[in-house]
Amino acid sequence: MELYTNLREGEKGAWVSICIYFVLSAFKLIVGFLGSSEALKADGLNNFTDIIASIAILIGLRISQKPPDDHHQYGHLRAETIASLVAAFIMAAIGIQVILQAIQHLANPVEEIPSTLTAIVGFISAVVMYIVYRYNLKLGTRINSAALKAAAYDNRSDALVSIGATIGIVGSILGFPILDGITAFIVGIIIIYTAYTIFHEAAYTLSDGFNVDEAEALSAVVKLVNGVKTLKSCKGRMHGNLMFVDLTVTVDPNLNVVDSHRITEEIEQRIMKVKPFSVVLVHIEPHFEE
Repeated sequence: MELYTNLREGEKGAWVSICIYFVLSAFKLIVGFLGSSEALKADGLNNFTDIIASIAILIGLRISQKPPDDHHQYGHLRAETIASLVAAFIMAAIGIQVILQAIQHLANPVEEIPSTLTAIVGFISAVVMYIVYRYNLKLGTRINSAALKAAAYDNRSDALVSIGATIGIVGSILGFPILDGITAFIVGIIIIYTAYTIFHEAAYTLSDGFNVDEAEALSAVVKLVNGVKTLKSCKGRMHGNLMFVDLTVTVDPNLNVVDSHRITEEIEQRIMKVKPFSVVLVHIEPHFEE
């Protein structure tokens, strides 16, 4: 099935993120400690949380590929969403730790000025993360992977965090040491906000939330099918990257089974054309004029 092939391909993006984050996290933490930069150390911890998040996404992608069984007759596609939920809690915990360290640094400022190397590392990191963002976004869009696209947006936020850290370090070098601690505090806030965004999206999906605009767009497609009198209900939910759509339509009560079935097939084909990764269930009812 093409969906499972795409999930396997999505693992490439997760592995790229894990490798890049591992190198950047270690490098930033070492240079941050040696170069006396709270902002760079906070950025390094941020990348450490991203390693965990990327591993969670990788595990989720791997479990999602398991075929349906007696206990999971719809497959295991939601494992990817559950993994994102776990990663969000871990990221939030690290974000709180970064904020507490930044507050301690601001309350007991150290006069030592960060080295120029810390600013260079921060800038190079921003460039690298932007390249990774473009790669994962392109791959996630091509294979229609919500998790990989979410990882790409996390890559983009990491690039912005590194830019902010670089600005804070440069300001500290120029004689404003408090900027280093302030930047570290802001980095902690960004980590927590990213964790909240991932948590909100995962919780929304797991609670069968469905975009209203998308439901209206699908409704418009169904109403254009020849033979459909009325669309009584249109419900949808996400199961990993697979969309389940449940429809109830009315047709001419004088139609035979073959013609009614033709209408359901056309509805399925039209929806599958705009949403390839979807399962459509159509319930037919007779239409009577009131």
